[in-house]
Amino acid sequence: MDQGSNSRVTEFVSHHLSGPREPQLFYFAFFTLFSSSIELGNLLIVLTVLSEPALHTPMYFLLSSLSFTDVCLSTFATPKMIVDFLMEHKTISFEGCMAQIFFQHVFAGGEMMLLVTMAYEGYVAICRPQHYAAIMSVCKCTVLVVGFWLIGVLHSVSQLVFIVNLPFCGPNKVDSFFCDLPLVIRLACTDTYILEILMLSDSGLMGISSFVLLLICYTVILVTVRRQSSVGMAKAWAILTAHVTVVTLFFGPCIFIYAWPFSNFLVNNILSIFYTVFTPLLNRLMYMLRNKEVIPAMQKLRRQKVSS
Repeated sequence: MDQGSNSRVTEFVSHHLSGPREPQLFYFAFFTLFSSSIELGNLLIVLTVLSEPALHTPMYFLLSSLSFTDVCLSTFATPKMIVDFLMEHKTISFEGCMAQIFFQHVFAGGEMMLLVTMAYEGYVAICRPQHYAAIMSVCKCTVLVVGFWLIGVLHSVSQLVFIVNLPFCGPNKVDSFFCDLPLVIRLACTDTYILEILMLSDSGLMGISSFVLLLICYTVILVTVRRQSSVGMAKAWAILTAHVTVVTLFFGPCIFIYAWPFSNFLVNNILSIFYTVFTPLLNRLMYMLRNKEVIPAMQKLRRQKVSS
């Protein structure tokens, strides 16, 4: 491809996926099986919640929404990465790169706001149980989830306008397995300092505000739990532990990656894979498979399918 000063980059190369052939085949098999199990498992959770009337509650609606979001988060870039393991030239078109950036921020922004909603639901369930039915309902949760998806779309569009019209005329190697916005901005043939500040401010405002709201909810829950009976405390601690673990797994890699967004640290690439591939599985294990009501519902659904 011509990379002269008057040319425009039409594709990007996933430089991080380059390497010897044998490890590439191993990675292809591993990530294919791993990604498929994540997607099927999360879809099974969504189907279980939809098919079991006893699980038609705000908590399980939000948990199934999280599973659906995890499916989206694990598929916006992972299938392309898996295919690239078999390809000699690991490229993605300019339009495909912009699409990855768009969907990454839609799904990540949506999940961020969903975690805040789940923290609020946990706060109401533990701190104001007598008012739970009046405050929380599946209908209200549906409106909140749709609203947060719209916020994710607006956030993603605000990020994409920073980059889509930038001049790309030279290097086109992205040191990641997907088009991450900070790494792509660095490839522009112009001074992007102001855009980098705007991009970090946009993402930082959404991330920090969500994190502060989560801290407030969990602090109030923790104070309330300390005052409850031993039985109520054990149940509340189980809910609180699952919530905090999932939030840590989600925000931890994001904070580290965006603390040094324009640096090519190897750990950034590892955390990117963890964030998009492994976190959806860990979310499922922490929230759903530990719940005593979900496993029997899955077994009931399996018996119904077998008998039919």
